[in-house]
Amino acid sequence: MPELLTIAAALAHVLERVRPLGGEAVVLAEAAGRVLAEPARARTDLPPFPSSAMDGYALRSVDTPGTLPVVFRIAAGRPTPGRLEAGEAMAIATGGAVPDGADAVVPIEAVAEHDNSVEVPSAVPCGENIRPRAGDACAGDEVVPAGTRLGPAQIGALAAAGVVEVVCGGRPRVAVLTTGTELREPGAELRPGEIYESNGAMLAAALLSAGAAVERLALVEDDPEAHRAALSKGLAADVLVTSGGVSVGPHDLVRRVERELGVEEVFWGVAMRPGKPLSFGVRDGTLVFGLPGNPVSSLVGFELFVRPAVSALQGAAEPGPRFEHGVLGAPVRRTPARDELARARSEGGEDATVLSLVTGQESHMIVRAAAADALVLVPRGDGELAAGSSVRYLRLL
Repeated sequence: MPELLTIAAALAHVLERVRPLGGEAVVLAEAAGRVLAEPARARTDLPPFPSSAMDGYALRSVDTPGTLPVVFRIAAGRPTPGRLEAGEAMAIATGGAVPDGADAVVPIEAVAEHDNSVEVPSAVPCGENIRPRAGDACAGDEVVPAGTRLGPAQIGALAAAGVVEVVCGGRPRVAVLTTGTELREPGAELRPGEIYESNGAMLAAALLSAGAAVERLALVEDDPEAHRAALSKGLAADVLVTSGGVSVGPHDLVRRVERELGVEEVFWGVAMRPGKPLSFGVRDGTLVFGLPGNPVSSLVGFELFVRPAVSALQGAAEPGPRFEHGVLGAPVRRTPARDELARARSEGGEDATVLSLVTGQESHMIVRAAAADALVLVPRGDGELAAGSSVRYLRLL
């Protein structure tokens, strides 16, 4: 058996073979979750005019304190046609355009208005409560850099900057194939020795969350010809993800048939638990991942290797996986030869996120894993990590 790769070495092998897909124009309303292929720039100053930061009165600071006549009332989107003259005030709403001649806004709660005059009891500093033009961004400024996955904040910033269309990395086409004679679709009647197929649905959901366009291939039994037909179809995609059939048993056919179809196997076997018998290869630009059949092993392999590859294909600047730092809520025993990805629940502590392992860490226990929201990286070694030890963890979406 070949020497097992570390997680970092295996991930490096994957990412160095990724070639980002070409960019495509996407209207902003449909760009959430997509990755920018080109920087997006502001079409206007933001804000495009000096505006009021609150409801109040626009005035000249030199005229305060004092009592000033209110000569106009400015609503957002309804600026005054004239200029504020010396000794005058104008009522103004939050977001309203500050009139020429005014250099401050006094809050409505800090003054008293009587008979269309406003009494300002204290001096108001110049510039008070005025948002300057282009205080957030200037026209032409980069609002969001290339390689960023667009979330709600980025979409909002681009809309505010007048952007209506962005160039995003192409959405990878990913084929998902699950193998095993024992598998049946959920809802079918189970005969002795059969189980419901869950990995295909799980992987398809994970791929959609990663921004991929997913095609689920039909289940295949442990038959060489059935494998050959299904794998041939899957190799037409940008990425082929298989589940099951990648170990060394007599019915594990995936790697053998892939080799016959011209797939160059880059590696097989990663020093991790669960998910050790994971394979990765390429054929004519198609990335080929062979995930183990145990559902938790498939989930872990996806998060560590497939999700980063799919993100990199879209041009993500930081494809991941993105580990965070937390502390253990209870002692955890280590494995001497392999790093372990333990399923855990996270909880906010006073100083750090506290991670408590869920019961049932075996790789077939997908129901137990469904209670987890984090994968805790337990480094290989002897003995155990004590409660309170600092660890890295990966959030599960």
